[in-house]
Amino acid sequence: MNTESDGQITDMAGKLALPRSNGELVFAAPWEGRAFGIAVALNEDGAYEWGEFQRRLAEEIAAEPSDEEGSEYYERWLASLERLLLENSLVTREELDARTAAYESGELDD
Repeated sequence: MNTESDGQITDMAGKLALPRSNGELVFAAPWEGRAFGIAVALNEDGAYEWGEFQRRLAEEIAAEPSDEEGSEYYERWLASLERLLLENSLVTREELDARTAAYESGELDD
């Protein structure tokens, strides 16, 4: 990660803070790590500013309060990423739906 985005990502606080255990990032499933990596890589490639992503994530978290701390964090992370990709015309709804279906069916699993 570059220094600027690294600080912005690692310093997210409160409900935006990344799930951690003993200071290390925690991913309950492989898709969570992939969603995290995609969001960070696209930011580093200049597809969007990290602040844009954080705003979407804050909106997703505020819209769907969770009963269990961190239980749905990466679902909201993914929803934020999808919204940002669509809003910035980085993918079409059809492309996103096709890729989602391929992962859900097991056709893709990388």
